[in-house]
Amino acid sequence: MDPIVTQRLLELKPQRIIYVSCDPGTLARDLAVLNQGGYRVDSVQPVDMFPWTMHVETVILMTNSGSKGK
Repeated sequence: MDPIVTQRLLELKPQRIIYVSCDPGTLARDLAVLNQGGYRVDSVQPVDMFPWTMHVETVILMTNSGSKGK
């Protein structure tokens, strides 16, 4: 995600975020920022859409326990 999107999510404070990533490096970077902003990873699901390659999508569910259902 662009850092502007990450910052906007932290401002909006949605109760849940579903993050779909194809790049482990940017996923780790963004999860670290969101984690510092009060989000926790609840589940991780790899999805192998291209089994003949090394490419794997990752679907992450994050929740913000401080959110009031926005």
